[in-house]
Amino acid sequence: MHHELTALAERLTALGEQPAAPCPDPVNAAMIRNWTQALGDTGTWDDVAPPAMIQVWSMPGLGVPKQGSIADEPLRLLNASGYTGVVATNCEQTYDRYVKIGERLTSTMRFGGVAGPKKTAMGEGYFVTWYQSWYDENDERVAEMLFRVLKFQPRKRSAAAPKKSGKYPMQPAIGRDTQFYWDGVNAGELRIQRCADCGTLRHPPGPMCPSCHSVNRDFIVASGRGVVHSYVVHHHPPVPGRTPPYVVAVVELAEGVRVVGNVNGCPPDDVGIGMPVRLVFERMDDELVLPQWTPADAPDPVVEEPPEPEGRPIPLTPTFVIASALATRDFTPVHHDTALARAQGSKDIFLNILTTMGLVQRHALETVPGATLAGIAVRLGVPAYAGDTLTLTGERVDEHTLTVRGAVSLGDHVTATVRFKEDA
Repeated sequence: MHHELTALAERLTALGEQPAAPCPDPVNAAMIRNWTQALGDTGTWDDVAPPAMIQVWSMPGLGVPKQGSIADEPLRLLNASGYTGVVATNCEQTYDRYVKIGERLTSTMRFGGVAGPKKTAMGEGYFVTWYQSWYDENDERVAEMLFRVLKFQPRKRSAAAPKKSGKYPMQPAIGRDTQFYWDGVNAGELRIQRCADCGTLRHPPGPMCPSCHSVNRDFIVASGRGVVHSYVVHHHPPVPGRTPPYVVAVVELAEGVRVVGNVNGCPPDDVGIGMPVRLVFERMDDELVLPQWTPADAPDPVVEEPPEPEGRPIPLTPTFVIASALATRDFTPVHHDTALARAQGSKDIFLNILTTMGLVQRHALETVPGATLAGIAVRLGVPAYAGDTLTLTGERVDEHTLTVRGAVSLGDHVTATVRFKEDA
C-alpha cells in the first residue's frame, strides 16, 4: 500500500491547482450570525464575514453529495488499508482581504503530499496535506489555506481491558485480610497486623500467625519510622503512572517488620542502605492514597494550590461542541456522535478544527481590538473533549504577531500564530 500511496501522491502533486466544488451559498448574514452565536464571537460583522469562516463557505452540508476533492483518492486508499481514523492536525489560513456579504466565491485545490507511516499517540498513521484557495467573481484570490489530517489505525481494545478513567492505573487488590490496612491508610495510619494471641507482628497481612498458627488477629499503628534495608532504582520496564527512574525500597520499621514502598523526596543517587526514612502519604487519585517513604530529615512536602488559569475559560459542553461543528458545516461523526467517536479510538466527541480556528480568531481580536487579520496558523495537540474546559491565552510577539495557546486538562489543545495587517 505504501508504494501505491507514494505513487498516487506524486501524480496528484504534479496536477497542480485544480477546480474544487462550487461554494453552495453566497456569503450571507444568516450563516455568519449562526457561526458567531455558536462560537460566542461578539465582534461586529455588519458587511463582511469573519475571516476564519473562509472554509465554511465551501463545506457541502449534511446529506449533500460530496463532490470530488484533490485528497479523496489517498484518503480512500488509506481507509481501505485499515487507516480508518481521521483527525485534523494543522490548518494555516492566509487572508488577502475579508469577503463581503453577497459575494459568491469559487475555490481551487492542489495536493501537498503524504508523509508516513509515523507513530503517533492515536496510532500508526499518514499525514495528508492539501491546499485550497478562494477567489471572488473577478478571479482575484481572497484567501488560501493549508490543511493537514492524520489518517490512523485505531488502537485495538481488548474486551477484557479495563475502561480508562481518571484513576491511578495501579490499583491495589483489597480483600478481607488487607481491608484494615487500607482503612488505616485512608485514616493517615500505617497499620501492622498482630497476632491477637502471641503478639507477633507480621507484614504483609495474612490469615494465620506464622509463629503460633492462631487465626485471631488485630493490629498496631506503626510509628512511621524506619531505615532502608535494601532498594532498587527502577528504570525499565515502564510502569503505568510512574516516571522512571525512581527508588523502590524495603524499609525495616522501628517495630521490626519490613514493608515495601517508594522513596520520594530525594534523587535516587542519595538513597543508601541504612538511610533513616519516615512515612509520608502520596495521593494518587481522588480515591487512592499510598504509603511511601522520604528521608527522615526531609521537610514535609508543600501542597500548593493550582494557580487560577489565565485567559478566558470556555466550557466545552456537548452542546457547544456539537453546535459549533454544525455552525461550521462540519458533519464528521467524531464531532457529534459519541459512539462513533469511541469506535474510532476517541474518548468522546471533540472540538473540530474549524471551531478551533474561530476561537483563536475570537481571542486574537479580543486581545487586539480593531485589528485586521492577515492569517492564522494553528497546530493541534491533544483533543478538546466534550466536558472539558478550553482556556485561551495570548502573547504579543510584535506589532504584527500574536501567539495563542489553548489548554485543556490533557495539555495544549492548540498552539497558534496570528498575523495582523499593517494597520494593527
